[in-house]
Formats: sequence, structure tokens, C-alpha cells
Amino acid sequence: MIIDLSGKTALVCGSTQGIGNAIATQLAASGATVCLLARNEATLQVALNALPAPNQQKHFYTLADFSQPESLKAVVADITSKHHIDILINNTGGPASGPIEEAKPEQFLMAFQQHLICNQILVQGLIPQMKIKQWGRIINIISTSVKIPLKNLGVSNTIRGAVASWSKTMANELGVYGITVNNILPGATNTERLQTIIMNNAKRKNISEEIAREEMLHEIPAGRFANPEEPAYAAAFLASDFAAYINGINVPVDGGRTGSL
Repeated sequence: MIIDLSGKTALVCGSTQGIGNAIATQLAASGATVCLLARNEATLQVALNALPAPNQQKHFYTLADFSQPESLKAVVADITSKHHIDILINNTGGPASGPIEEAKPEQFLMAFQQHLICNQILVQGLIPQMKIKQWGRIINIISTSVKIPLKNLGVSNTIRGAVASWSKTMANELGVYGITVNNILPGATNTERLQTIIMNNAKRKNISEEIAREEMLHEIPAGRFANPEEPAYAAAFLASDFAAYINGINVPVDGGRTGSL
């Protein structure tokens, strides 16, 4: 099976680092034209220059700040006036860690805006084109916490669950148009966010970062953290024609850590 996304255009959010960047790279390597979306133009330019282009694709980028959802509408309108987006990767950095009892109401509101509301704006802006073509892929990068809440991630657990329910509802509504909506649930992955979580866990438990790291590894049957490329491979498959009959599901990429099916 060879995944060929030639002729497709993908919009990848949060694509200058971590899992988002790995997904953008994999989609580009599979032949798609990629639009990178993030808020820092300098890092966007660096990421753009590093994208592979086996079909001589003309990749591009656009600026957007998910802390200002209303401004995102204009960004989407500008993109769709120039390009037909076939694949949308919703990916946003996770909320700060911490116990839910200590979370402030504004933390929930901000996370809800940056994740669910921005996802909704992007989807509403892109599905008219997808419906016309009777083909589309919407892939949300969430977390294994939608299956089992993770310790010390109170706000994240809450918002990720909301996004998963939103996604399943959207899948039910859009499937008739040849548009699939699926979620990838990365486990502990070698990114800056993982290092931040380890540091916070070490501080909270008053232990060394090395011990905090080993505790996390002990929970993973595979015995290691994921590389960002591994959830990216799942994204490339879900974006392909091979996954046309896969719709409305959660795909954990976690080395077996999640304690449920």
C-alpha cells in the first residue's frame, strides 16, 4: 500500500513544531500541497523551507492566532478564495497542566476557544468546498485523555473530551458528503510539551525529572515515548483514499498505554 496524496491540498494547524510539523512533513512527502498555519512567521518560514516536495508542490503558509478566534474567520476566507483545501488537520498546543480543582474559569474558556471554537470556525469555512468535491478529510489531534483522563491535566481532560464529542457529531453529519472526521490520540510523544509535563510532574511530586520520566515510561507497554513521526503516519493514512470508510473514530497512538479499548 502506497499512500499517494498527489493533487490534494492540506491545511495543517500548529505545524511549526512537534506532531503538527511531523504531520505536515509526512503529508508533503506523500505528495500533498501543504499550507502551514501558526502565529509566528519566522518559524513558519523555517518549517516551509524544510518541507519535501516530491511533486514540486508549491507549499505555502498563513498566519493565525487561535487566541483570537474571530480573526480566524478572515484567515479561512482568504485561504478558500485562493485554494481548495481537501485535508484539514486540527492541531493546537494543549492547555497548561495542573489539577482541576485549582483551575480558574478563564482557563477553561481560553482552552475552549483555542480548541473547539477554532476547530468549528475552520470546519465551517472549509466544508462548502469539500461538499462540492464530495471528498474531504478532517483529522483532529487530541489526546488519549478522551478515553481515560490523565493525572494533573484537569483543563486539558475537560476540553479534549468536548472536542471528541464535537468530532463524532460532525462525522455523523458530514459522512454523506464523502467527508470523514477522525481523531488521533497521541500518547506520550517526544515533544516540548512532554518535557514540560515531566518538569511539572517532578516539581509537583518533589522528585527529579529523571524519576518523573521513568514513572511515565513504566506506564507504557512499548517501553518508550513515541516519535512525532508515528502519529503523523496515522494521519497520512486517515487522509488517504484507503481510509474512506473509516469515520468518527478515535485512533490512539500511545504504545498501548491507554487502559481501555
